[in-house]
Amino acid sequence: MSRKYIDCRAYPSDIGCTLALCADSEAELLEAAVAHAVAVHSHTDTPQFRALLRTLLKDGTPPLASSAPAKATAS
Repeated sequence: MSRKYIDCRAYPSDIGCTLALCADSEAELLEAAVAHAVAVHSHTDTPQFRALLRTLLKDGTPPLASSAPAKATAS
C-alpha cells in the first residue's frame, strides 16, 4: 500500500488554504479531506463530492513547496 495525499495549495481558494493531508490508506485520507472541505471550505458532503475528491488523491507525499500556490483575496 502506498501513501496518498491531497494538497489544497494545488486548487484555487478564496482563503489561500495551504493545508496538505496524507495517509497510508485512501479511506482514511478521504475522510480527513471531506472533513476539512466541509469545515473550512463550506463544501457539502455528498457521494458526488466524495467521488470528485477521490480523483484528486495522489500517490506519495505532498511536496514541501507548491508549484501553484493558492491565492488569497485581500480582506
